[in-house]
Amino acid sequence: MKPDLAVPGKRVLITAGAGGIGRAMAETFADAGARVHICDVDTKAIDSLRAARPAITSTVCDVSDLKQVDALFADVKRILGGLDVLINNAGIAGPTGKIEDISIADWERCIAIDLNGIFYCTRLGMPMIKAAGGGSIINLSSTAGRLGFPLRSPYAAAKWAVVGLTQSLAMEAGPDHVRVNCIQPGIVEGDRIDRVAAAKAQAFGISVEEQKKRMVADVSMRLMVSAQDIANMALFLASDAGKHVSGQSLPVCGNVEVLR
Repeated sequence: MKPDLAVPGKRVLITAGAGGIGRAMAETFADAGARVHICDVDTKAIDSLRAARPAITSTVCDVSDLKQVDALFADVKRILGGLDVLINNAGIAGPTGKIEDISIADWERCIAIDLNGIFYCTRLGMPMIKAAGGGSIINLSSTAGRLGFPLRSPYAAAKWAVVGLTQSLAMEAGPDHVRVNCIQPGIVEGDRIDRVAAAKAQAFGISVEEQKKRMVADVSMRLMVSAQDIANMALFLASDAGKHVSGQSLPVCGNVEVLR
């Protein structure tokens, strides 16, 4: 029998789901039959998603704030009536600099969103998924969670920690039929990378296109990936096609060889 990538009726929560990778996942899951609720801090992005996809419900929430996370899960219980899939997508890039030049505030903010936010959401989401008879938790790590990333130590530290958390939770929750995996995106095309490429091109005195070529030179396939590529992997993991996949860190990156 062919694997089924549909998730009809599945109740799905996606953090930072109003834009970028999160929006691609929200729309992909909705198209696959899921009931999708998202949270985000960007109210304009939420309004845009509501206008385009009114069936996708939403809550304004900063996942690093415990009270806001409590309110988010109260909304999930009220609107969805339970939870089958949790996608911890929220994250920030964090500061750039040598470790001795990184402020305590910048370090703590990066860890608060990229790691603590996953903990805050999972500690509330896990019991709901267990009560549903099992399901899937998908955490967003990064290629910076499998490679060293000089000048980006807070981000790399958080994304490596996500891998350890994922593997530990897969072992802990497996007997309750909850599978836990993480996705490690590479260079994801979009507005954020366009801004990074433009800034670096100006600093190096080269064209934006040349800078983009430099960025993919350390990718075996010499390409960027799309937000849809990440969404496709998430759908696979949450569907019956991925029902025996757990505890894994799955790069979607064209094989990034080194981070500079």
